[in-house]
Amino acid sequence: MKPLKSFRLDARREAGVDLLVDGRHLLTIHVLDETLFRVVLRKDGVFRLARTWTIAPGLATGGADVAWEGRDRMDLSGFPCPAFTLEETATGLTLSTDTLHLEITEPLTFTWSARQADGSFAVFAEERPTGAYMLGVRDNAHGHFLLRKPGERVYGLGEKAGDLERSGRRFEMRNLDAMGYDASATDPLYKHIPFTLTRTADAGAFGLFYDNLAGCWFDLGNELDNYHRPYRAYRAADGDLDYYMSWAPKVLDVVKAHVRLTGGTAFPPLWSLGYSGSTMHYTDAENAQEQLEGFARLVDEHDIPCDSFQLSSGYSSIGPKRYVFTWNHNKVPDPKAMAATFAKAGLHLAANIKPCLLQDHPMYDEVAARGLFIRDSESDTPERSSFWDDEGSHLDFTNPETVAWWQTNVTEKLLANGIGSTWNDNNEFEVWDAGARCNGFGEEIDVGLVRPLMPLLMNRASREAQVAHAPDSRPYLISRSGAPGMQRYAQTWSGDNRTEWKTLRYNIRMGLGMSLSGLYNIGHDVGGFAGPKPDAELFVRWVQNGIFHPRFTIHSWNDDGTVNEPWMYPEATPLVRDAIRLRYRLLPYLYTALQQAVVAHEPMLRPTFLDHEHDARCFEEPDDFMIGRDLLVANVIEPGQSERRVYLPDNGSGWRDFWTGAWHAGGQEIVVPVTLASMPLFVRAGAVLPLAEGLARADAARDATRVLALFPAPAGISATCTEYADDGVSANALAGNHAITEMTLTCEADALRLTLHRKGAYRPAHASARVELPAGESRRLLVNGVDISSGDSVSIPDE
Repeated sequence: MKPLKSFRLDARREAGVDLLVDGRHLLTIHVLDETLFRVVLRKDGVFRLARTWTIAPGLATGGADVAWEGRDRMDLSGFPCPAFTLEETATGLTLSTDTLHLEITEPLTFTWSARQADGSFAVFAEERPTGAYMLGVRDNAHGHFLLRKPGERVYGLGEKAGDLERSGRRFEMRNLDAMGYDASATDPLYKHIPFTLTRTADAGAFGLFYDNLAGCWFDLGNELDNYHRPYRAYRAADGDLDYYMSWAPKVLDVVKAHVRLTGGTAFPPLWSLGYSGSTMHYTDAENAQEQLEGFARLVDEHDIPCDSFQLSSGYSSIGPKRYVFTWNHNKVPDPKAMAATFAKAGLHLAANIKPCLLQDHPMYDEVAARGLFIRDSESDTPERSSFWDDEGSHLDFTNPETVAWWQTNVTEKLLANGIGSTWNDNNEFEVWDAGARCNGFGEEIDVGLVRPLMPLLMNRASREAQVAHAPDSRPYLISRSGAPGMQRYAQTWSGDNRTEWKTLRYNIRMGLGMSLSGLYNIGHDVGGFAGPKPDAELFVRWVQNGIFHPRFTIHSWNDDGTVNEPWMYPEATPLVRDAIRLRYRLLPYLYTALQQAVVAHEPMLRPTFLDHEHDARCFEEPDDFMIGRDLLVANVIEPGQSERRVYLPDNGSGWRDFWTGAWHAGGQEIVVPVTLASMPLFVRAGAVLPLAEGLARADAARDATRVLALFPAPAGISATCTEYADDGVSANALAGNHAITEMTLTCEADALRLTLHRKGAYRPAHASARVELPAGESRRLLVNGVDISSGDSVSIPDE
C-alpha cells in the first residue's frame, strides 16, 4: 500500500465536500449530524462496493429497513445533515458544526476537535501525520492510522476475548467457528464488528465505525515503528475505506448513537427472557423425541421455571452428519406432536438451522441446479468448503431465489410443525475462496467482500418467514454470527465456550464488550459448551451469573456425553432453582430494560463506568456489571470463596443490599461474606424495583401479583423509575398496546413519598401492587399522599 498525501478541494456538496487526493482518488466528507461525520474514499473515483447493508439510520425510529439489495453508499436519507461551515486556510481546510471541528492538512491528515462544556474546543482524535491513509496500488487493500494518546481507553470490536479495554493488542475480524475457544485469548471469533469506542483523557469519547465487510485488522498499540509516533491502525484486505466518526461527552451517548446508526434493536417476546434449555445430547440420541419431551416433564418435576427449549441440529441428522430442513423420523417420529407437547407445557421451541448443505444432502442437487449456492471463483459450479466433518456448499442470500427457497423451508419444515422460532447457527460462512461469486441481487459480488453480510441476510430471511407465518406476534431469532445490524433481527450469544472457571470471568467482559459495540440482547452458554462437564460449584456459579444476562440458556456438548441440566447435581439443584426463581422475580425489571434497549437504545448490560465516568475505580477491569441502570451484579466467579470484595461506584445516593436492605455509601469497597448460595446484588439507592411473584413461565397473563420494592436513599434525593408492561407477544405493543407505570420516590429526612401512575391502553393482570421497604427503614411511607405501612397493597391509578 502507498500513503495518500496531497489533496485539493474538488467540490462542495450540500452535506459535505469532495477532495481530489493525489490527483486521482475521491475523498468525500459528509456532515451527517452535529456530532457525526462520515469519510469515504473512492479509489480512482469508483467504489469497490457501492452498497451497504449495515447503515439504517431511520429504522431505529420506525422507518423502513435497508432494501434487500442494499443501500446506496451515497444515500444520506435518514440523516439530518445540518448546516456546516467550510474554510480554506493556508494549511488546508476546516469543516465545522456547532459541536465538531475537522481540520485537514497536508500530507493528508485529519484532526478532530469537539466543543467542551466551557465552550472551548479540544482535540479528541488526531491522525498519524507520517501517513494517515494508505491504499493498495494493485488491489483494494487500505489502511487508516490514528495517533495513540496518553490516558485513552479503547473499547468495542464486539465479542473479543480477554480484557474489556482493548489497548495494546491486535485483533482480526474474520468470522470463525471457534469451538471451545479460550475466552481470555482466542482471536478471531464469530462476529465482524469493526467499531471502536475510545474514551479520551479529557475531551469526551468518540466512536469510529468502518463500514466494510471485508476481512480487517485492528492494531491498538501492539505494533511499534521507529519512524512514527505511537499509533493505532485499521487495515483491510479489500473493500472501501468508509468510516463514521461520532463524538459525545460521555461513552454512553457514543454507544447509543452507534445503535441508532445501524438500525436499533429487535423487540422479542417476553418469554425470550425466561430460562431456555438446550443440549446437543437430546437431539443426538436415538430416542430424541422421548428425551426432548422428557425435558418438558422434568422442568416441572424439579420445579424449575422455564419458557423455551432450543433444538440442536441432531433432529436433522442422517448418520453422524446434519442436513438442514430434514427430519430424522427414526429419532423424532412426529415433530408436530412433539411441538404440541411443549406447547401444552407452556414451552416455546426454536430449531437449529444451518446455511450450508453437505454434498450428499438430499436437496443438494436440486439447489445446485437452481443456482442457489455461492459459486466457485473459477467455474460455474457451487463453491465447496469444509463443513461439519465433510464438504458442502453455502447458500447465497444475495440471491432472491435463495431467500424464497429458505423461507419456504423454514415455513414448511419448522413453523408448520409448531416450531415458532429459528436458531440460525454455524453461519460464519467460512468460504475461503475470496473470489467465489455471489449473485449480489443481480450485480455480482466476490464473497470476500461480503462474508459477514450472509448471516445478516440469513437472519432477515428467517425473521420475515416467521413474521409472515404469525404476523400478529413478535418473532424471536437467535444468531451466532453476523455484522453490525444483526441486532435489529436477532438475539446473539458468545458461541461455543469452553468449560473452565476463567471462561466465566472473561465471558462477562466479552458480553460487556458486545454491549458497548451495540449488541444488547446477548448471553453465553451457561455451564460451558465444550470440554469437561462443570463440577457442581462451577455450574452453580455459572447459573448465578447467567440469570443476569438478557439471554439465559444452559447449553452443552460435554466431552463425556453428559448434559448440563438444572438437576444435573441433585445436591445443588435447590441452589440452581433459587437462582432461576430470582430471574423470574426480576422479569418485570428485565423486561423494562429490554424495552428501553429498543426505544431508547439503552444498553442492558453495562460496565459500571458507563453510568459513573467520574469514578476512576470503575475503569478497572470488571468482574462486576450493571443490568439496567439500577442493579449492580457482583457474582462469585472463583472457586472456594468465602467472601467477595465489591466496589460500589460513587453514584451520589449510595447502594442498598438487595437481600438485606443495608445501605452503603458509594465510592468504597466492601467485603461481603458468601456461601455457595450467595448472589451478591446491590440496588441504586432511591430506586423502585418492580418484582413478580411465583412465576414459572414468563407469561403476562399469569403475572397477577406485583411487588414494588423500595430501596430508599438518604434525604434530599428523588428519582423516577418506570415499569413497562404488555401482553408479552403482540406485534403492536410499542405502537400503543402497552402500559408504563411511573414510580417517583422522594426521600426526606422523616418521610418517603412514592407517587404512582400508569398510562397506556394495556391493562396488566395486576391492578394493584404491594409496596415493601427494606428491613430497618423507619421513615413514614406515603403513596400518592396516603400513609401506608410496608407490605400494604395500593392501587395504581391511570393517568
